[in-house]
Amino acid sequence: MKKILLISDNQELLTRFSEIITKKNSFIKHAELSFEYAFSFRNKSLKEKYVNENWIRSINVKQELTALIDNYELIISLHCKQIFPAELVEKVRCINIHPGLNPHNRGWFPQVFSILNGLPCGATIHEIDKDLDHGPVICQKEVKLESWDTSFTIYNKILDAEMDILFENFEEIILGTYETFQVEEGNINLKSDFDDLCEIDLSNVDSFLNHINKLRALTHGNYANAFFKDIDGNKVFLKIELTKAQ
Repeated sequence: MKKILLISDNQELLTRFSEIITKKNSFIKHAELSFEYAFSFRNKSLKEKYVNENWIRSINVKQELTALIDNYELIISLHCKQIFPAELVEKVRCINIHPGLNPHNRGWFPQVFSILNGLPCGATIHEIDKDLDHGPVICQKEVKLESWDTSFTIYNKILDAEMDILFENFEEIILGTYETFQVEEGNINLKSDFDDLCEIDLSNVDSFLNHINKLRALTHGNYANAFFKDIDGNKVFLKIELTKAQ
């Protein structure tokens, strides 16, 4: 029995991955595959949600390095918020499902930076190497960024693209029968780069287009991202609503 571990910190994607597993049931049985599931040890919301469940568990990739190498033939990162150690990716085939169109805006929140810098966005499935969101690409799909998209709306389109290419290439990905291709080094954004964006400088002079783009890049559902401080030092959060005319 071939053991595969999926690690995800995204509840919606866990559900959607399980739907793919159901649809691919005949292939999974024929290939004698066994799937196990985990989420990051720092993920408090999933830890609370699944406290009494035995089909999924919390995992610290660094601390469980030896056990992972000994027990799994394939590890899939589906929006997992942990960096895989170099030894792990050297000894076990590890796959990343990434919400960005490599090599553009690798790292944190690719869609945010695509709105700001105009680089393409989309979904990429690639083998993991020692660098962040790096490694040979298995498949990818570009997603068109519209002028009325916010971080939230384009992100949801990217999630759909991720699941589309995962479903289309599922057998090849699981069995390792795919062909990969290399992309350029591209650029990378860190969490600190995103944090630096969030405070709005009220004295900043720029085009109205750039101001709108910054606000829509920082508008993501109920998340409080963009803010400014008023003359009394109060922190005021803001977001933007965009609607395409019908």
